[in-house]
Amino acid sequence: MTTELSADALTGLLERARQDYQDLAERLLSLDLTRGKPSPEQLDLSDDLLSLPGGRHTAADGTDVRNYGGLQGLPELREIFAGVLQVPVAQLLAAANSSLELMHDCLAHALLSVLPGAESRWVDQQRIAFLCPVPGYDRHFALCERFGIDMIQVPMTADGPDMDVVERLVAEDPAIKGIWCVPKYSNPDGVSYGDETVARLASMSTAAPDFRIFWDNAYAAHHLTDEPVEIADLLAACDEAGNADRVFVFGSTSKITAAGAGVAFFGSSPANVQWLLGNNSKRSIGPDKINQLRHAIFLRDADGVRAHMERQRALLQPKFEAVARILEAELGGTGLATWASPKGGYFVSLEVQDGCAKEVVRRAKEAGIALTPAGATHPYGNDPRDAFIRIAPSYPGLEELERAIEGLTVCVRLVGYEKQAS
Repeated sequence: MTTELSADALTGLLERARQDYQDLAERLLSLDLTRGKPSPEQLDLSDDLLSLPGGRHTAADGTDVRNYGGLQGLPELREIFAGVLQVPVAQLLAAANSSLELMHDCLAHALLSVLPGAESRWVDQQRIAFLCPVPGYDRHFALCERFGIDMIQVPMTADGPDMDVVERLVAEDPAIKGIWCVPKYSNPDGVSYGDETVARLASMSTAAPDFRIFWDNAYAAHHLTDEPVEIADLLAACDEAGNADRVFVFGSTSKITAAGAGVAFFGSSPANVQWLLGNNSKRSIGPDKINQLRHAIFLRDADGVRAHMERQRALLQPKFEAVARILEAELGGTGLATWASPKGGYFVSLEVQDGCAKEVVRRAKEAGIALTPAGATHPYGNDPRDAFIRIAPSYPGLEELERAIEGLTVCVRLVGYEKQAS
């Protein structure tokens, strides 16, 4: 990544970077790029939800949404999202507002009850491990830490996790029970899984008979270009490969409508759906069906989802374009960093020189720019290269975002040139 510089050239660049950083610190900024939350303007797009269901309390099948029951969720809402998430309606469950809760529950239930195809509960086994493609999503890693599940890093490629590594590990170690996947516009690098990757995940041999792919399709409808990325249908591929129970599909409306009042989805084989419903029936008599009804009325159908996401895109795309423009203008050709150019999703992955990410984040914080901690993209918060920084462009206003990214590039130049000069 680094570019060879003469001593005089490096000295000049370092002096300029130090002056730029001093100027940045004197501006007394207070900017936040830490988490991928929808902006207030994005949330405003769903304000009509607040007046729905408008006195109506009956679902399409006659269900009184005010009452108990309906653990699988409203059929009309499941129909809207079946195609988006690539899950047949009968095998899709609509739940409360957070897909993270569903992932948590699936882990807890697997530990405490026997999965379809399993020989025993996970908690009764000596060791449990998950594969974690990196860079990846910090909340996935936090779930593993909470339950004492060992995490094994797997490098990401342009087509998804390195499948040579994945296939070797799952074939030889029965303690490896799962893999985390964000298959479309992945968090944080924006990678979408290629067809071969999906096929290999579906058909690979695993030493654990109860191996599960946690398919967190969080950005299934979150496109940023005129050419939406489509991924292969993993659930169908697993069924065709004779591994119907292998995949748990997760999704939600959290970054589609109201992040704090959305609907989460779980899809899988009939056996897995019945396993989850059976376990969930012990802790709930049914989800918030009033919220599900208002979402069904508001979104109407799959075309309604696409139209709504185009309005989301109109707000998000200029922010991602601004990030790319500023990074290129300030860091292009320096050899100090590379970055993703995602076609969708919510994040940009910035890769700085090895050994520099923590220091860049620290200098940015001192200058009033809050970033996700360096290392958050890796299990246990430990990026062995100390190179990855996650940028979340969605929440700040455009001008605020531009100031933050400009300030971040100052920190990257300062830390990078200091390292080269040391």
